[in-house]
Amino acid sequence: MSKHKAKIEKLYEHPLSGNIDTTKLIHALEHYGAEVDINKQHRALVHLNGKEHSITLSHRNELSKDAVVKLRHFLEEVGLTQDKL
Repeated sequence: MSKHKAKIEKLYEHPLSGNIDTTKLIHALEHYGAEVDINKQHRALVHLNGKEHSITLSHRNELSKDAVVKLRHFLEEVGLTQDKL
């Protein structure tokens, strides 16, 4: 299994993982075709399949559980689900 696939699959784990490294996650999203822009407000704007999602980047470089759920819903909406990795 590729490291990128493993990183995306971590978003779908139960119980939710609270220690997803945002830098590695962004690289994984880019591997699957996303364009990611990081702005001055410490947000990563993820563009995939004509849709956009914003992720708040923390100083700890980890996603909150709420952010994981929102990102999972976005990925499901754009068709990047576990069975399509």
